[in-house]
Amino acid sequence: MNEVGDQWTYVAIDADSKLVPSFLVGKRTAENTNRFVVDLASRMEGRIQLSSDLLAQYVDAVERGFGGDVDYGRIVKQYEAEPIGPGRYSPPKVTGIRRDVIVGTPDESHISTSYVERSNLSMRMSIRRMTRLTNGFSKKLDNLKAAIALYFAYYNFVRIHRSLRVTPAMAAGASKTLWSIEDLIDLQAPYGS
Repeated sequence: MNEVGDQWTYVAIDADSKLVPSFLVGKRTAENTNRFVVDLASRMEGRIQLSSDLLAQYVDAVERGFGGDVDYGRIVKQYEAEPIGPGRYSPPKVTGIRRDVIVGTPDESHISTSYVERSNLSMRMSIRRMTRLTNGFSKKLDNLKAAIALYFAYYNFVRIHRSLRVTPAMAAGASKTLWSIEDLIDLQAPYGS
C-alpha cells in the first residue's frame, strides 16, 4: 500500500527568488519522480539550470519533463566509511563532492543542492510531524500532504525571506503583495468540500 511507511518530499527551489514552484509528497518511485519533474517543467519558462542529487530516477524524469531544453547537472557526494559498532544518529561525513554534467551546458560552479538541503532542514524545524525521532508523525498520508502544502504556501506567500526582504513569491514576481495568515486561511476550502 502506497500510503503506509516512509514518504518523501520532492522539492524544487529557485536559487535566486527562493520560491518553491513545485513539490510532491509520496514514495520515492520512478512514477512520482516523473510526476514531480513534469510538474516542475510545466511551471518553468525558458531554459533553466537544474541540479539534483544522485537519485538515478531523475535522469529519465528530466528527459521526460524538459526534453533537451535544460542545463542539468548532479551532485555526487562521497561519504566516509560506515563505522563498526552500534548504529549512530548523525549522518556520515562528506569526504568529497563531484559535479556531473548530464544534459546541456550547466555552469558547473552552480550545480548544487545546498538550497534544497537547507529547505529540508527548515521543513524539519517548522513542521512537527517531520522532526526526526518523534511520535508526532502523520498517521494519514492526506494529513502529511496537507501540512506540507500549508507550509509551502506560508513559505512562498507569507514569510518574508531574511536575505530578500520580501516573500519568495514577491521576489519571483508571482505576487505583488505580502499575504497575511488571514489571506492564506481564506483560501482554505470549507471542511468536507
